[in-house]
Amino acid sequence: VIEGKEGRFHKILLGERVDYSCRSVIVAGPLFLLHQCGLPLEITTELFQTSVIHGLIRQHRASNTGLGKSKILEKEPIVWEILQEVMQGHPLLLKRAPTLHRLGIQAFQPIL
Repeated sequence: VIEGKEGRFHKILLGERVDYSCRSVIVAGPLFLLHQCGLPLEITTELFQTSVIHGLIRQHRASNTGLGKSKILEKEPIVWEILQEVMQGHPLLLKRAPTLHRLGIQAFQPIL
């Protein structure tokens, strides 16, 4: 059956968990431009954790993922530098529920 809550579409496609997502409140900020979005540090480190760990390993600041995670938890200064680099090339997709048309999802430049 394809239709309804018990259908294949609903169970398989809509019921799956998604990585690299979070839930928060979107508010306007007087310091941001229209294409920018401010993020709390906790959310930012969680969303970009794998990219930051990859950057730490690439710059020989960590030898493995466990050491990279510990550097993130200790909030070392190199983590914030790598985080700034990573965020420059990765826009955020913000979705306002209910998403009924294409303007319900928009891309923004993340700012700490």
